[in-house]
Amino acid sequence: MNIEQSVQVLRELVSVSLLVASPILAVSVSVGVAVSLIQAVTSVQEASLTFIPKVAALGTVMVVTSPWILKTLMTFTISYLNRLPEAVR
Repeated sequence: MNIEQSVQVLRELVSVSLLVASPILAVSVSVGVAVSLIQAVTSVQEASLTFIPKVAALGTVMVVTSPWILKTLMTFTISYLNRLPEAVR
């Protein structure tokens, strides 16, 4: 495996990782901002008010996006394993 192939695999790995993590991160940030805004408006500072909505939202996102995440990761893994014999030469 030469340097160009290594860099290409690493670039694809980083892009797939960011693509897979983006829905989870986006929902986490959105729910966090929304709950913080509600807490600032109502002056209620309770720790469970930030934890419970985030857990519920992230659980929902994981259930909804898990087929897509699995398909994306499987596609990347299969394409990498198919290129592995070329890399050994």
